[in-house]
Amino acid sequence: MKRYEECSEKNSTATIIIRSILQPEKSPAFALLEPWLKATAFFRPFSIPEPYTSPKDIFCLREQQIVNGYRRISLFNHEIEVPKVNLREEVDIHMVPDIEKQAMQLRIWWSSKMVHSLVLPLQGFRVHL
Repeated sequence: MKRYEECSEKNSTATIIIRSILQPEKSPAFALLEPWLKATAFFRPFSIPEPYTSPKDIFCLREQQIVNGYRRISLFNHEIEVPKVNLREEVDIHMVPDIEKQAMQLRIWWSSKMVHSLVLPLQGFRVHL
């Protein structure tokens, strides 16, 4: 019982606050502030990863489809022709909804390259926005 009381006393909120006032370099807040003070913050500026060309490829809805024998994919009852892709290969579809224009931009990627981009009306897609 004595050991439990000592543990709870050491970890009490008041004890942590007092320690952070008396020894600020050992406080948890200092561990987060120190990189900012030394200008070595662990938050990096935003950059787009290598194969992608736009933030739309990162912040999007994603789907994967297999190209059929006619080089087409079917997505929400839309037949989309996909040029430059081998038959029966899997493609990544990045969907970017635009509420103001009531449109959905589709960016189709295969083998780390964007092979097709098109805009379709939003009403045919079952996306809850």
